[in-house]
Amino acid sequence: MAKIKGHPQEEMLAQYGERMLLALEWLATFGADPEGGVTRLLYAEPWLKAQLALIDNMQSMGLKADFDEIGNVYGKLQGSNPSLKPMLTGSHIDTVKNGGKYDGAYGVIASMMALGYLKAVYGAPKRTLEMVSFCEEEGSRFPLAYWGSGHVTGVLSLAEGAGLADPEGVTLLEAMERAGFDIDQGQLHPAKRDDIGGYIEIHIEQGAVLEFKEKQIGVVTAIVGQIRMTVVVTGIPNHAGTTPMTMRKDALAAAAEMVALTEKMALAEGEPLVATVGRLEVKRGTSNVVPGEVEFTLDIRHTDKRKIEDFRAELISRFVEIAVRRELYIDTVEHLNALPVAMDSGISAEIEAACDFYGYEHIRMPSGAGHDAQLFGPICPSAMIFVPSRAGISHNPKEFTKPDDLIVGFQTLVHVLYQYGYGGKADENL
Repeated sequence: MAKIKGHPQEEMLAQYGERMLLALEWLATFGADPEGGVTRLLYAEPWLKAQLALIDNMQSMGLKADFDEIGNVYGKLQGSNPSLKPMLTGSHIDTVKNGGKYDGAYGVIASMMALGYLKAVYGAPKRTLEMVSFCEEEGSRFPLAYWGSGHVTGVLSLAEGAGLADPEGVTLLEAMERAGFDIDQGQLHPAKRDDIGGYIEIHIEQGAVLEFKEKQIGVVTAIVGQIRMTVVVTGIPNHAGTTPMTMRKDALAAAAEMVALTEKMALAEGEPLVATVGRLEVKRGTSNVVPGEVEFTLDIRHTDKRKIEDFRAELISRFVEIAVRRELYIDTVEHLNALPVAMDSGISAEIEAACDFYGYEHIRMPSGAGHDAQLFGPICPSAMIFVPSRAGISHNPKEFTKPDDLIVGFQTLVHVLYQYGYGGKADENL
């Protein structure tokens, strides 16, 4: 295990690090997939059982724990100075289908154990420290991401979820009510908050930079902006044997041309822009029918907002040209438009100071993936800590981070939270 040096209660800190590793494995049992990964979708049974189990664990550590009205779970370590806005830390527990056990989950478990350790060793802080397990970030079940942090920050409301349905036809609001979150009853506290002083998120990198450069910690400087949308191409379904090639209104052939164009244009634009078609569905597809309707997703990311918008505009214009040439119809629906967000230099400096304290090798780096911290950046000082991902693999059962690296990140987070709760930053307004 990673060496701990120069920190009070070193033995207990090591014990909590070991407990964190065990808790990560425990959390992965909720939604364990037969294929070896984890599938924990928003408001589904494995998700609900996991959130309830986390509440039990937080309470066993002496934290005040409860749900908000949409299903985010908080654990609070109450501070003695109510004039100081709380420092929040955490991540999300939802996964992609057959995903890994670390994405999001690591941030939740590390934050829970960090607050448990701080309470056990130092008691009540001056500034309230809170951890959160966001109900959703991935957008895996419904075509809308950041449902949890979006409500907390006021970016989203129930209106954005109205009419959205999962592949089985269950709407987001129906799933929410089935899981026990009926906002009309008013039994849980509101999701939107305006009292948060700062936000820190610890996360696996989901890329290979730290591993390649042999660094233990990444101090995130900015999170890329991203646009997510759905494209629907509509033609005319017809008999595959009796419809000549020149008379077809083939929606799939057009969509295939659009997908290939997306890759071609993204390669021409160059880094750091990336564009991805991650899902393609042929509606009522049959082997002997010319496809009449196709739907596919489009994900565009860049660190420059203007670059994203310009690329999207040009790409959709070219899509329209393809549709017109083939005498088809095209429609687009935007589900997410997240701006690039710079991380707070002050909290980032504290992360670097923690790395220096322990002697951890670290670098500053941008995040190519979106995170809940992206939504907090515009409303309060926010920062992110990255730990290495083996081979950069994520959203995959093979997702892995070495135990030593997980503990290094945990100790870094503990150190930073101590500074804002008890130490040199505990009396400062954020």
